[in-house]
This record gives sequence, C-alpha cells and structure tokens, in this order.
Amino acid sequence: MKRYFIELAYNGTHYFGWQRQPGKNSVQQTLEEYMGTILGAELEITGCGRTDTGVHAKQYFAHFDFEGEFPAEFVRRLNKFLPKDIAVFRIFEVAPDAHARFDAYQRSYEYHLSFRKDPFTEHLAYFYPYTQQPDPVLMQAAAALLLQFEEFAPFCKSNHDAKTMICNLTRSEWEFYPEEHRAVFHITSNRFLRGMVRLIVGMCLGVGTGQIALEEVKVAMEEQSRLRKATSAPPEGLYLGGILYKTGNEN
Repeated sequence: MKRYFIELAYNGTHYFGWQRQPGKNSVQQTLEEYMGTILGAELEITGCGRTDTGVHAKQYFAHFDFEGEFPAEFVRRLNKFLPKDIAVFRIFEVAPDAHARFDAYQRSYEYHLSFRKDPFTEHLAYFYPYTQQPDPVLMQAAAALLLQFEEFAPFCKSNHDAKTMICNLTRSEWEFYPEEHRAVFHITSNRFLRGMVRLIVGMCLGVGTGQIALEEVKVAMEEQSRLRKATSAPPEGLYLGGILYKTGNEN
C-alpha cells in the first residue's frame, strides 16, 4: 500500500465545504467517488483541512492510500470526468507516514472584496453593497494590529474543538486596487481557528466604517475576549491560497 498526495483546486460555490457530510454535496465525497470509480477501488481521502460552505481553494492538498497501478494519463482522464469546478493538478507518491493535514507548517488565505457589483464575480468575491465605504487606512491598521499577538480567541467561532488559540501569524495585510474597485486581504499562519479569517475580515470592515474602534480590537486581543460587534464576512470571498509542507511541495 503506497501513500499519495493530490494537489487540486476547487470553486466551493456548490459544495458544503471539503468534508464529507451526510446528505450534502462535498468536495471530498465527489473526489472519492470519481477517483474510486476510475481506479476500481474504494478510497478514503484525507484533506489538509476543512473549508466552510461556499469557500474556495486555489491550492489544496489531500492524501490517500492505494496499492494498485494508475491507468495511463490518469490525472488527465480524471479531470475529464470531474465536475468543472474541481481540478486536479497532480498526484505524487510520498512517504508512508506523510499527512496532508498534520505535516503542513504554513497556510495562506485570501479574501476578495469588490466595491462594484460585477455579475462575473458574483460567487467569487464579496460585493460590498453599502453606501459608506470603509477607510482603507483604518482597515490596514486593523490588519497590522493582529501581528502583535499570538492568541486569537476573539476570532474563533464558539462551537470549536481547538485545544489552543495560539496561531503564529506572519502576514496580515490588505492590497487595494482602487481603479478596479476591489481589495484583497492576505493572511498567513501556521494554523487557523474555525471561522477565523472571515471574522477578521468582518472586524477590518467594522474598523474601516467606524463601527468598531481600533482600541476596542486591541483591548479584545489583550483580554482575549469577544468583540462587541463581531461579524463574519460572507464565504464567497474566501480562498485557501497556498500550503507549505515540511518535506517541500513546490515542485
């Protein structure tokens, strides 16, 4: 029995996240069924993490065990039959104990925000529909503030199973494209708490519109307490952007 990694990407609009759930369409189930049919084997695919309903992945890794031989041009054949919103880039053999989730040491997310309605990005970016536009300087200050801290309880959903709130952030910043009426939030860490990125984006928008004071965020982080106006940004703007592994996955 050999272990393999899959590198893939998906548009999460029509899925209830990565993880298999009874009676719901998931990326994991879709991939297991299509791959299993072509290979003639029952596969159990383990992903690098959960993504919520409607969230996308530009780069995602998963692993599975398989003892047979792959048909010629297997990846090309698999992509031909998979739904158009899932793409497999490559499948490669790894060490027997390699783990798609536990061996990852860095994850990066992006959040795409549009200030102008665009029918071509309806499910790929969050259209900010309000008259009051957030101040980009305040949004950037809110994002930068987080780099001063290691614990992130204010940005974790209440129904979580995390044993620690510690996350080692190495990037937290906005990129603004005023001519294109859009902005992208970038955040990188060794790990993320449940709902963390969308709660952070909601906080940045709150600070940018004056609904939350920057000092209030600072106090919440120091005390590890909930924000008075905690808001989670919608899922359609969120992308898992990249993952790095201890053994290297750049090639």
